[in-house]
Amino acid sequence: MKHFFLASLIAGAMALPAFAADYSIIAPAGPGGGWDQTARSLQTVLQDEKISGSVQVINVPGAGGTIGLAQFASQNSGNANALIIGGYVMVGAILTNQSPVTLKDVTPIARLTGEYEAIVVPAASPIQNMQDLVTALKADPGAVSWAGGSAGGTDHIAVGLIAKAAGVDPTKINYIAYAGGGEALAAILGNQVTAGISGYGEFEAQVKAGTLRLIAISSAERVEGIDAPTIKEGGLDVVVENWRMVAAAPGLSAEQVAAINADIEKVVNSDSWKEILKTKGWQNTYLAGDAFKAQLDKDVASTEAILKDIGLVK
Repeated sequence: MKHFFLASLIAGAMALPAFAADYSIIAPAGPGGGWDQTARSLQTVLQDEKISGSVQVINVPGAGGTIGLAQFASQNSGNANALIIGGYVMVGAILTNQSPVTLKDVTPIARLTGEYEAIVVPAASPIQNMQDLVTALKADPGAVSWAGGSAGGTDHIAVGLIAKAAGVDPTKINYIAYAGGGEALAAILGNQVTAGISGYGEFEAQVKAGTLRLIAISSAERVEGIDAPTIKEGGLDVVVENWRMVAAAPGLSAEQVAAINADIEKVVNSDSWKEILKTKGWQNTYLAGDAFKAQLDKDVASTEAILKDIGLVK
């Protein structure tokens, strides 16, 4: 009888649906920026698609994501329920801040999205196009102030490359780094800076409302659904794509990493995720596993070269 009861108990347990992981996602920046939007989009899809039972997003801003990265790595070793958002900006910030914690201290899972840089000016600005901005930059680089994300991040790199392409010393640019997209946006809308640079998604609502003028996008060719010429059309050979990734904690088993990878793959293949990408103007750059780790190593090396070139890393 005991054996029968035990067998029934095991059979009953096996018949129950497996509980999805309850994830906690660190967005290593303030609310409103690209990492925050990525984390909350991931949260929405994980929950709506019943991939995860409950998902919490925690904002840990500062130093281009390196504060959140250090906290994540030190507090979550072996925790398969913890995730962190990162990307190209974090790669640059690790180098410029000489961060003791790097992406080698976490478990990279997948590159998720790509987004081109958008250059905007306040609607009342006399700057009408990229040529006007370049003319002002050449006349006095320090008089042209740029609002963007953290020092050494994609926005900063893009401004350095624009200056270099325009024949201006990149070390002379007047770049003001903000911890979150919301703060940078407030500075641009408040006419505290000449221009703003960030992912298009962070400016889209204000561009459509007419409070910001979109003067260029950093793609190789015009992007469908975005009414702006490319930086190349403005006469400068500059193409920059900001990518975002998700990573897991250090110290995980191969089985735990595989389970997280499977959940993220379900997210990127879902219709709701595809709809979010479309709405936000994000490119699908999904790359996972060893292929992503290899690409990440290449990106770290090329970013270090760019940052040295524009004087941000010795």
